[in-house]
Amino acid sequence: MERGDAVTEATDPVPAATVRPVPVVNAANALTGLRLVLVPVFVALVVASSMTNAGWRIAACLTFAFASITDLVDGWIARRFALVTSFGKVADPIADKALTGTALVLLSWYDRLPWWVTLVILAREFGVTLIRFWVIRYGVIAASRGGKIKTAVQILAIVWYLWPVPSGLAAIGPWLMGAAVAVTLLTGLDYVIRALRLRRRAG
Repeated sequence: MERGDAVTEATDPVPAATVRPVPVVNAANALTGLRLVLVPVFVALVVASSMTNAGWRIAACLTFAFASITDLVDGWIARRFALVTSFGKVADPIADKALTGTALVLLSWYDRLPWWVTLVILAREFGVTLIRFWVIRYGVIAASRGGKIKTAVQILAIVWYLWPVPSGLAAIGPWLMGAAVAVTLLTGLDYVIRALRLRRRAG
């Protein structure tokens, strides 16, 4: 959930005297940094488990879940306390993609998830990131409800695959990941359409 999502394409000018400098070192950015630090920790736990040791898998799953929660919390803190910074706008999506992308690659590496699923989701995520930088001079595209649903479904699906669920429930995983892929593609298409509209309005 990116920091600038609460900002719309056009804002009224703010008098210079009312602008308060936001320190780069703040609670929201600290959580983003923590999420980046947790990525290699998560990788180490998955490798230690080889996706066969239940204890290490649980530890990896909990680490991923905790890191994902920091994504929700840091965005809320940044908006609630006006702590949005340029660093946060760049680092936050990078941390998100690093965490989710690493999880997907590891699941595919250990043959828990088809590679095409990982490649489709990663292509969408990095494509949207490139589009974000393409239109950033014209404004920030506000977060949609679909984008939030996409993030939640992706996290749920990855957690399901990481957790050593009983074999009788394993069939639920592909349905969750299928829903994640569908929502990911639909929201990606919506983002492209809104980006093109923003560029067209700008000129």
